[in-house]
Amino acid sequence: MSYEKCIIVVNSYKEESKKLGATVKEYLATKNIHSDIFMFNGFSEQYPFHGYDFVITMGGDGTVLFAARGCAFLGIPIFPVNFGSFGFIASVQKNEWKKELDAFLAGKVFVDQRSMLQADLIRGGSRRLSSIGLNDIVVSARTAAHTISFTVSYGDVPLGDFKADGIIISTATGSTAYSASAGGPIIDPGLDAMVLTVINAFSLSSRPIVLSPDGDIEIEILPSRVSSVVISVDGQIPIDLHVGDKIRIRQIKEKALLVGCTKEKFYNALRSKLNWSGGPQHA
Repeated sequence: MSYEKCIIVVNSYKEESKKLGATVKEYLATKNIHSDIFMFNGFSEQYPFHGYDFVITMGGDGTVLFAARGCAFLGIPIFPVNFGSFGFIASVQKNEWKKELDAFLAGKVFVDQRSMLQADLIRGGSRRLSSIGLNDIVVSARTAAHTISFTVSYGDVPLGDFKADGIIISTATGSTAYSASAGGPIIDPGLDAMVLTVINAFSLSSRPIVLSPDGDIEIEILPSRVSSVVISVDGQIPIDLHVGDKIRIRQIKEKALLVGCTKEKFYNALRSKLNWSGGPQHA
């Protein structure tokens, strides 16, 4: 495939990201590839990816998540240069960008397909909100250390009523993020699965569950002492929920296309960033 037009997403808080974005833009010009720069500040309702052949992100995982939400339905690959300190999906190291970019443009780099989730907010029988995410969907109290009440079902099967700080529904990609912090399992990104992790449940019997993406998950908000319940997709700005609201979550058929995100890099990240090494190392 020939690439003629690229958009470079630059993290506006990182000066080094801005400088390298300009350098990459100049380099692409030498290859007759037109590029534009989009400044990303962490939150954006604008997804400026129409008309481009590929995207280069200059930031951490959050910048990749933003690009994935905008590119999945367009089928545009994302070349993720890592400027963050804890990146599992921004896998191209900044000192290797030129070598990896040349290989990508030559069609010699693995492009991974990652599953994404869609959350629909149903209120009064009608859909009020729809959003997609590569990492996770979180329903929680707006204020920390407050429990909320909700029911969860999978397909037509009730999983129970819960009282907890919240609930995380993550993809395999997102299993290394908030879900892992809440005690959820780490899932190989090659597995097609959804992870349901209850946050600080008011019960010792609540355990994370790995589910097939064949079924939908539904969460219904029940009355509780806390009146402020929110939903957030991929850590974006929280949206208020009301008692009786239902959140329906399903895997969509469209995939995020991530350049260079190999299994080797994933497990290298586990070892280096989570110190996941199987036990004490002996000389």
